[in-house]
Amino acid sequence: TAPGPRSYTTLRDEAVKLFNSLQQLESERDPVPLMQGVLQTCLDLPPLVDEIYCQLVKQTTEPPAPGGQGDLHYWQLLTCMSCTFLPSPPVLCFLRFHLDRTENRFPASEMAKYACFIREALGKTKGRECVPSLEEILVLMQRQEMICTVHCPGAPACSVAISSHTTAEEVAQELVSRLGLSQSPNLFALYEQSRRREQPVGSATLLADVLTRFE
Repeated sequence: TAPGPRSYTTLRDEAVKLFNSLQQLESERDPVPLMQGVLQTCLDLPPLVDEIYCQLVKQTTEPPAPGGQGDLHYWQLLTCMSCTFLPSPPVLCFLRFHLDRTENRFPASEMAKYACFIREALGKTKGRECVPSLEEILVLMQRQEMICTVHCPGAPACSVAISSHTTAEEVAQELVSRLGLSQSPNLFALYEQSRRREQPVGSATLLADVLTRFE
């Protein structure tokens, strides 16, 4: 499940804990929970976002084994970071330089593919309400999209491919087109339903955040 409320100490102490988590990430057999924990800390403590970006750039520069499992774990966390947070302008500039350098030095490598994915994500990321779900992290590690199932009244359930940046309005528009309702005078929206309540999903809401809440 997604991490719950946490208690934190000073920013300095939390930065040290995150650094230790990154060191552990290199040899972690199942890195997904650790990645989600790092993302949650960054969401709760925004001043640490730049710190983690800088640490990840450092870890993926001149690695002992380029393209090895440990190196790719860092690139995968960097991918998740890029779909969740935007760094400050100076760090963003530094990061883009690192991505360009990696693609030029290791063309057609896994690192270059992650660098390309990260660059595209940074152009779309606006900030998240929730950290990526465990499922989303697994999908991002493969640079793929998630499949979201939407139940439509009077029609079969529809499966829609979404990214970390897909909004409820975009999905609603796609479903309207699929169901042949483009000429309908009615308005359409997505609803989030749980055992306790049903509520409309705001048009600008990211579907990935909704899925995280369900998790």
